[in-house]
Amino acid sequence: MLADISKGTILYFTPVLMLTALLLSLFSYLAPTVMLHSQVALLTVTPSSILTQPGSTKAVDGPSIFLGPLGSCSRPNNEAGLTCMPSSISPIYNTSVFTSNTPSSVISAPPAGAPTFIAISLVFSVIFFVMFTAISFRHLMGKAGAVWEKPMVQRVSAWIGIFAFLIGLGSTLIIFMWFGKAADDFNQSIQGQGSNGPQLIATIGNAFTMIWVAYAFFAIPVVVSLAKFHVLATK
Repeated sequence: MLADISKGTILYFTPVLMLTALLLSLFSYLAPTVMLHSQVALLTVTPSSILTQPGSTKAVDGPSIFLGPLGSCSRPNNEAGLTCMPSSISPIYNTSVFTSNTPSSVISAPPAGAPTFIAISLVFSVIFFVMFTAISFRHLMGKAGAVWEKPMVQRVSAWIGIFAFLIGLGSTLIIFMWFGKAADDFNQSIQGQGSNGPQLIATIGNAFTMIWVAYAFFAIPVVVSLAKFHVLATK
């Protein structure tokens, strides 16, 4: 019975984890310019009086901006609609909604190669997902499954998974450090202005949480692929 549970987990649950990881990565990459305009972002700048009036809990109205790897969405106040920049691997962030004393110069796009490498990682991830799933279910494909029996095909699948994982994770870490420093510099500049500073605060967005979860899930099929557990389980 334990063997059946182990086999079922490897065959059916692991591809689901890979699909979940792929979707989370894709959503975090496309947001906020393409989808989830105000729900998901790598970095957000929103109205807050915490930095200019420590201890204050009053609601503040003001401009907001949501930054992602492909561009940004912004609005001049809480009631206004969002205006999103065109998606690009060399994004331009619209900071025109901020006042002149806002340290918007520290909000800049990450290194140009990072979004490109993430896109490459997503392509490899899709290929790995298709190959990994086909290898796992090859015993249900009849004669067509013979292609996925070949050791070379299984090794190629594993290497594609490794490349996708390392390229994506490395690029994300670079972007995380980039936006982390930008948020710190932005907040420190506002604090330095005291009560005369703009009532704004920069925070790391929830897109990074989605990405860390995605790569935690991604690691499982990669390890399974390397160990050939999914190959042995279907024999």
